[in-house]
Amino acid sequence: MPKIKTDTLTFRVEPRVKRALQAAAGQERRSLANMTEVMVLEYCYSHGIKVPGAETPRHARSTK
Repeated sequence: MPKIKTDTLTFRVEPRVKRALQAAAGQERRSLANMTEVMVLEYCYSHGIKVPGAETPRHARSTK
């Protein structure tokens, strides 16, 4: 069952930050919203911030 997304974020960034986000999202074939979500969750994981219900990022999973 897909996750239901109900919260909205609206924020301003410098044009260079937006271009960087667009480049990252394009490289990963993601939307800007999804790329932002992935980046925030990976940041939290790498800094020990617990996010209830979040999966471990793909790059951090064991390949055993």
